[in-house]
Amino acid sequence: MPRSAKNPSPVPAPNGGAKLTIQSVAELAGVSKATVSRFLNRGGQQLSADVEARVAAAVAELGYSPSPMAQALKRGKSKLIGLVVADVSNSFSVAVLRGAEKACREAGYLVMLFNLGNDHVLEREAIRALCAYQVEGFILHTLGHDAEALADAARLGKPVVLVDRRAGDGQLDLVGLDNASAVRLAANHLVEAGYQRLLFVTEPMKGVSSREERARAFRGFVADHADVVSGGSCEAAAGEEAALDEALKAFKRSAGRRPAAVMAANAVISLRIAAAAARLGWALGRDLGLIGFDDPDWAPLVGPGLSAISQPTDDIGRIATTCLLERLQRVALPPRQILLPGRLAKRGSTVRA
Repeated sequence: MPRSAKNPSPVPAPNGGAKLTIQSVAELAGVSKATVSRFLNRGGQQLSADVEARVAAAVAELGYSPSPMAQALKRGKSKLIGLVVADVSNSFSVAVLRGAEKACREAGYLVMLFNLGNDHVLEREAIRALCAYQVEGFILHTLGHDAEALADAARLGKPVVLVDRRAGDGQLDLVGLDNASAVRLAANHLVEAGYQRLLFVTEPMKGVSSREERARAFRGFVADHADVVSGGSCEAAAGEEAALDEALKAFKRSAGRRPAAVMAANAVISLRIAAAAARLGWALGRDLGLIGFDDPDWAPLVGPGLSAISQPTDDIGRIATTCLLERLQRVALPPRQILLPGRLAKRGSTVRA
C-alpha cells in the first residue's frame, strides 16, 4: 500500500484510537489534502489514474468516511430540512412526516426531526436547536402558540412552511386539510345514515387552529340543518376517561330514542371514544355511531371498523416540501394557503343496525 515519502511511518488504523481525518488519507496515499478533497467531491481538476487509485486504496484501508455535514457546509448548503411536529404518537404527524421525508430525499435533502410532545414551550427551542445544525428551512406542524419561534426563524433567514395548523398572524405558506368541507362530508354521511343527534368531541382547543376550524364548521352544519339534526360539542382531556364516559352517557340520555353519533376530531379521540363505548357496553353502529378524522392503519380493526375522513397526508407532506424548496430557490410568490379535500371511508361504526 502506498506511503508518503515525507511521512513514511504507518498511519494509525481506525481501531488504534487516532481520529481519522482527510489528512490521514492524504498521508497514506502520499498526496495533498486538496487532492483527497477533489477525489471525495469528484469535482475540480481531474486526477490521474495512478493518483485516483492510490487515494481510493487509502480510503478503503482506513475505512474513511467524510462528514456529510462538513461537505455540505463547504458547499454553503447543508441540504437539511428541519421538521418540527407536535406529537409523533399522532398517526397524522407520522403520515405527513413520511410524505415530507420522501419528497425531501427525492430532492436531495435529508430531514431532521424535532418532536414537541405537545409541549408548546419547546417550540422556540426546536427552532434554535435545528438552526444550530444549519438546516436550510422548516416544515412546522406545531401547536402554533409561540410567535417568537417563527420570529427566530425569520431573523435567521430560514423559510417556513406550516402544515395543518396556522401560527399567529404570520404570512406563511400553509398546507393542510380543507376542514370546513371535510366536516360537511362527515356530517352529511351521518345524517344520510339516519343519525339525528350529533356530538363533536375534540381534544382541548388550546388555540389550535385545525381544532377550532372543525368545531366551527360542525356548529355551522348543525345550525344549517336544524330541521333534521341537533348537536353539541365537548372537549376530552387526555387521561380523563371517567369524565369522557359521563359526557357520552349524558349525550345518549339527551338523544332519547333518536339515533346518536359522535364526530371525533382526530384519530386519538376516535380511539378513546371506541374504548369508552366498550367500557359502557355499547356496540358501535348499533348503540352509538362514530366517525373520526384521520384514517390510520388500525381503523378497520377496531370494533366493526371505524368510519373516518381520510386526510391526503402523503400529498400534504410532499406539497409542503415543494413549497419550501421553492422558497429556498427564492421563487417570488405570495404566501399560499393550499387546502386539500378529505375522503370518506365508510365502515361499520356508522352503519345503523
